Amino acid sequence: MSRPRCAHNHALPALRFSPSGAAWEEKAATMSQGGARGAAKPQDRGWAWMVLLAAVLLQGLTLGFPSCIGVFFTDLQHEFQASNSETSWFPSIMVAVLHGGGPLCSILVKRFGYRFAVMLGGLLSSVGMVSSSFCKSLGQLYLTAGLITGLGSCFSFQAGVTALGHYFVRWQALANAMASTGVSLGFTLWPLLSQYMLDEMGWRNTFLIFGGILLNCCVCGAIMRPVQLAPGSLVQLPRPGEDSGRRAEEAQLSNGASSPHLKHQQQNRKTACFQMLQKYLAFDIFCQNKGYQIYTIGVTWMMMGFVLPHVYLVPYAIQNGVEERKAALLISIIGFINIFIRPLTGLLSGHRIFTGRRIYLFNLAVLLCGLSNFICIISAEFSVLIVYCVILSIAMSGVGALTFQVLMDVVEMDRFSSALGLFTVLESITLLIGPPLTGLLVDITNDFHYVFYTSSFLLISAALFMGLSFCALEKKRNLKEASKVPLDNPSRYQYNDTPTEPQPESQSTPAVVYVTSI
Repeated sequence: MSRPRCAHNHALPALRFSPSGAAWEEKAATMSQGGARGAAKPQDRGWAWMVLLAAVLLQGLTLGFPSCIGVFFTDLQHEFQASNSETSWFPSIMVAVLHGGGPLCSILVKRFGYRFAVMLGGLLSSVGMVSSSFCKSLGQLYLTAGLITGLGSCFSFQAGVTALGHYFVRWQALANAMASTGVSLGFTLWPLLSQYMLDEMGWRNTFLIFGGILLNCCVCGAIMRPVQLAPGSLVQLPRPGEDSGRRAEEAQLSNGASSPHLKHQQQNRKTACFQMLQKYLAFDIFCQNKGYQIYTIGVTWMMMGFVLPHVYLVPYAIQNGVEERKAALLISIIGFINIFIRPLTGLLSGHRIFTGRRIYLFNLAVLLCGLSNFICIISAEFSVLIVYCVILSIAMSGVGALTFQVLMDVVEMDRFSSALGLFTVLESITLLIGPPLTGLLVDITNDFHYVFYTSSFLLISAALFMGLSFCALEKKRNLKEASKVPLDNPSRYQYNDTPTEPQPESQSTPAVVYVTSI
């Protein structure tokens, strides 16, 4: 069977000819070409579909897992005699680390590869849940199931999405859409399984078994075998004259002389640190791009209220007389509807009517999330809560499908990875503090209605802030364009308030984008 050529066309760096290093540059380029050919594997066919199946399972095991924590909320509260605020720190830490560990995972994937990162994440997730089954205090639970399991889930999820970028080129969009259905499947199955096992064997034995289930992430990682070298990687060869220069420097140091390299070592470290921060955390984009600034602040504020129903819906239903099995079913209803609504939302947002204006569709979904919380305030009957879950699931599908698409509209794709890093780190902070602060409010008032009041306020205010700000930004841009030559592609710069340099035609868009949140 003949081996098809790899669809990636990574351009080799330009050769730099110098009197001392021309032969070295030519040899390095030749080895890079040979390495790229040797590492190429079939894509968009064959084993790639097995990798897609593994990615679906990975997203169900990692991103879907926090949805079941609300089932254990009441039992953990009684076990450790803890308040609502203290108990809610457990899911908050898990979700915050799951979202905020993206830059760390990017470094891990770049250094060791996505296969290693997925398997390491599965091992950490399993160790965290097994250790949590022996915890004697909530503090130990924060460390094991919160920090360790959350970090492992982050590694497995992000590295799995990166693997899809290597295995799929032509059908990459379809592969990502199909992989995201694993999240909805996890939302549907994890709560039902959790409630059944909790009734049969208690939360400690359930966490122990969950540790074994999460080991399947290692199996998924084993399926994701490498297909090619990292883009732009070269075999490092010593330059002619480098060895002699290094030996001369070592001889000078042995005689007590000082090296220019040592004099500037501290300055170079600061420069390297700044470059790494700029690569993974785009503070420069945040300061210069008004659209990215508005969107990041709005989503960070929104996330503080977006996660609250997932944590407190089950305890709220149980407190108002709903059976535990029916209460767990509410979260499964949200996940089940997401399976069908999320792809439809993605197709709708891809229509040319919404090109460059997806932010307004996103704001509408956030606003609907906030308004739907008033249904829970009106009544806590099971039938009413089902209606609430249906409406909330439709709105959540819009938020989940558009979050990263809007971010791609706001920033240029060559800086998307670094912009996404800062974006997820900031939103992880509000994901961490949101549920505990709301739990403290419930402890003070002894009324779960304040959970939904708080969530509605945060979501509605975030939607209004982003909607009005982008309207003002668009009007300002239109006024500027009225007196200037119109842009060739206005939709590409829809929300960018700062001038950017046009990309040369020969420069290709990065093929792999590290996704760190969903």
